[in-house]
Amino acid sequence: METEAISQVINLAPLAKGVAIGLGAVGPGIGIGLVGAKAMEAIGRNPEAAGKVLVPMLLACAFAEAIAIYALVIAFSI
Repeated sequence: METEAISQVINLAPLAKGVAIGLGAVGPGIGIGLVGAKAMEAIGRNPEAAGKVLVPMLLACAFAEAIAIYALVIAFSI
């Protein structure tokens, strides 16, 4: 009985990994898209501000990408 339960959990592990990384990548993907779109919009409106917009945009993308890396770590730990 106990061996059967362990076998079922092992069979569901790949599915759990896929769901963890899939859901963990959706939010950062949307966030990075919005950050990039707003940065391009700001640069389009004021091209002289490109230097001031670039660094905060890259930082925001890096922080959003960190969330996806956390999801990847969770998926590896399952």
